Amino acid sequence: MNVLDKHLAPHANALQLRQKRMEVIGANIANAATPNYKARDLDFSSAYEQAMSGQGSLATTSSGHIETASGSAPETMFRTPISASIDGNTVELHVEQLQFAENATRYEASLQFLNDRIRGLRSALRGE
Repeated sequence: MNVLDKHLAPHANALQLRQKRMEVIGANIANAATPNYKARDLDFSSAYEQAMSGQGSLATTSSGHIETASGSAPETMFRTPISASIDGNTVELHVEQLQFAENATRYEASLQFLNDRIRGLRSALRGE
């Protein structure tokens, strides 16, 4: 990992994980009326730690192998409902909407932090 990657990796990893979590929560919202659908979520903290530590990345055993930026996709878990529905669906729309809004806000913050880092690097390169 070069210096630039180390400088940008925390926010880039956070953006990728927030995007994945939005997809998971969006799928929950889309399946709110599907019988027996089990709501899922992503444990952002553990997935972020895994991404930053490099766990799950593939090892290169030959000089001809290409290094990967990240390994496997983060693991999703089933969400425990506050009150289960009769049809077996565990999606609680108000909880999903709240989680989606919170995740979207954090996504925007990570994007802003990444933009600020890039702006700082540009200023340094220009000598400003």
